[in-house]
Amino acid sequence: MSNNRIIASLCYFSIFFAGIILPLIVWLIVPEKDVKKHAKAAFFSHLIMYIPIIIAVIIAIFASFAQTDDVMVNSNYSISVIITLLVTAVVVGIVFIWNIYRGIKVLTSKEVL
Repeated sequence: MSNNRIIASLCYFSIFFAGIILPLIVWLIVPEKDVKKHAKAAFFSHLIMYIPIIIAVIIAIFASFAQTDDVMVNSNYSISVIITLLVTAVVVGIVFIWNIYRGIKVLTSKEVL
């Protein structure tokens, strides 16, 4: 098994331990094109996880500041926060599984890196 294949798969598996930092470092430092391609893909797929998390935090902050005495308004904010958190959980789960799948695929692939 080549070092390039291991480094490329580690970029995907870094979702467990290094987040976006390892793929970014590999993307910027490693000279091999195939490894750079996988590092870039892993970096952006890890970055996708943070977008709904940031949106969920912003909606939760706005909902906490918008508390009123009107029960309907408060329930609408609560529902929007719950829906946003559910969408965030689904997106994070899909991206997590996708990175594991891509890491295994790169590691077990027959093509030369």
